[in-house]
Amino acid sequence: MTQQTHLATATAAPACDPATATTRSLLGYGVLAGPFYVVVSLTEALTRDGFDLSRHSWSLLSNGDLGWIHVATFVLTGLMTIAFAAGLRRALRPGRGAVWAPRLAGAYGASLLAAGAFRADPAMGFPAGTPEGPGQVSWHGLLHLASGGVGFACLVAACLVMAARFSREGRRGWAAFSRVTGVAVLAAFAGIASGAGSPATVLSFTAAVVLAWAWVAALAVHLYRRAGA
Repeated sequence: MTQQTHLATATAAPACDPATATTRSLLGYGVLAGPFYVVVSLTEALTRDGFDLSRHSWSLLSNGDLGWIHVATFVLTGLMTIAFAAGLRRALRPGRGAVWAPRLAGAYGASLLAAGAFRADPAMGFPAGTPEGPGQVSWHGLLHLASGGVGFACLVAACLVMAARFSREGRRGWAAFSRVTGVAVLAAFAGIASGAGSPATVLSFTAAVVLAWAWVAALAVHLYRRAGA
């Protein structure tokens, strides 16, 4: 074997390594989860009768005859997020945040499964025929809100843990992106959980959800590339 052939084989070996391939496959779910959730939810929001993006949060889409679509979206997105968390654990170790960032991401994925199992209560005139106003709160509505609270808290914490890791690595841009995402999600969820139904509050919450998924996808791509290296 010539020296050039040997070097080419050594260079190609990491890409063929089963452990690396598994890590990258799991991280790939982090790239898919956000776009899948956003595209399906936005499609539902634009096609469901009576849904108003400025008044209704996407969780309300779990109600009505077509509510099963959003329930399935929650479940599939949660499973993909948990798979991403497993890839995150493999990609980050060893190092700061290698334990807690994956755990928090996995908990966020589990909260999405719970959000699918426990529907949000009909409110604010949706589905069509529902009285205006916040409406009555049921046990499953309370559990939906609780799962959202726990899930978003874990997501915020994951953002801050990753921000600390990126700061230690000298990656200031990534650290700032992670911190801004965490703070935005925290503020937006606090606003929507307070019961304020103003268009600014609802749209800010929706924007924060999209930002959070953009962060997850970008992080997955970043670690995917590093795993390949």
